[in-house]
Amino acid sequence: MARMKFLCDAERCIECNACVTACKNENEVPWGVNRRRVVTIHDGSPGERSLSVACMHCSDAPCAAVCPVDCFYTTDDGVVLHDKDICIGCGYCFYACPFGAPQFPVAEAFGQRGKMDKCTFCAGGPLPDNSPEEYSKYGANRLAEGKLPLCAEMCATRALIAGDGDTVSDIFRERVTWRGSSGFAHGWGVAYKNQHRDSKGKAVEGKAAGGD
Repeated sequence: MARMKFLCDAERCIECNACVTACKNENEVPWGVNRRRVVTIHDGSPGERSLSVACMHCSDAPCAAVCPVDCFYTTDDGVVLHDKDICIGCGYCFYACPFGAPQFPVAEAFGQRGKMDKCTFCAGGPLPDNSPEEYSKYGANRLAEGKLPLCAEMCATRALIAGDGDTVSDIFRERVTWRGSSGFAHGWGVAYKNQHRDSKGKAVEGKAAGGD
């Protein structure tokens, strides 16, 4: 059985916010709610990195652990969803989640949070698949149509990956492997054959580190 996961490749994310826009358009989320957002660290400085962040659909979700009314449940695909008809808007899940995934609408009166909303991995909710009621409360159910979340589909640089956890892991592992050997992959081992240079720039015999 597939276990759905997200992964954002910080080496590829360009902070274009296409994933954020795609999510809002596809699911028509309430005003003031962002199921997905892009976080940038060291903005404008060396080492700047951006990450697209949403619910990570944890295997042992802390939001579900602290919910006093047990409105959370996990699907067979490993997607963490919640029932808005049960949710009381207490906010415990918001404080427990390390990713800030649970969101609350800002249109309610002061001191009231309203029903919690979060990323559903485009898997809808507990109502019948692709029904108008499901869409109005939880947004699109692309998984029921055999599709992946639109945020990942719309990522121009393929920084945001979504799908079966094993497949996502394999994709990222291959990327990291190619990055680590990129200097040799583009012909360095062939250009210098069995020579490399010492600290003084003099050519010496032997293979370069990492292979030909």
